[in-house]
Amino acid sequence: MQRVAVYPGSFDPITNGHVDIVERGLKLFDKIIVAILHNSSKEFLFPVEERIEMIETSFKNIPNIEVDTFDGLLVDYAKKKNAQTILRGMRAVSDFEYEFQLALMNRRLAREIQTVFLMTGLRWIFTSSSIIKEAARYGGNIEGMVPPVVNKRLKEKFGKN
Repeated sequence: MQRVAVYPGSFDPITNGHVDIVERGLKLFDKIIVAILHNSSKEFLFPVEERIEMIETSFKNIPNIEVDTFDGLLVDYAKKKNAQTILRGMRAVSDFEYEFQLALMNRRLAREIQTVFLMTGLRWIFTSSSIIKEAARYGGNIEGMVPPVVNKRLKEKFGKN
C-alpha cells in the first residue's frame, strides 16, 4: 500500500520552510498531497489558482507531489484521497499547542488518520508566509527564503521590480 500524506495549509505564499517539510516528508511517504484549504473568511494575497501554480512550479522537478484544494474537514479530505497521514510542520514551541489541539481533534474524528509533525529545518525556523509578505511589501530582500517563482510574484505584486 502506498504511504500517502496530506500537507495542508494556506500556502499564501509557499516558503522554503514549506518546501523543506515536503522534501523531508518524501523520505517518509511515497506521495505528499499539498492541500490548500479554501477559507472564505480569510483574505489572501494570492488567489488559489496562483498559489497552486507557484506550488507546482516550486516542485516541478520533484516526483510524487500532488497539489490540490479542499474545503470541509481535513480528515474527510484525507480519507477521500486515501491518505493515512496528515503532515504538519512546526517551527517553534509556540506552534505546538495549536497543532496539538488540531491533531487531537482530527484523531477524535478519524482514528485511522495519523498526524506526523516535522520540525522545520533550523535555517527556516523564523520564516513564515506573513513575515515574508511583510518584508516583501516594504522592499526587503526575501531571495533564498522563498522559491524563485514566489520571489518574482511578490516583487510584481508589490511593484518592487
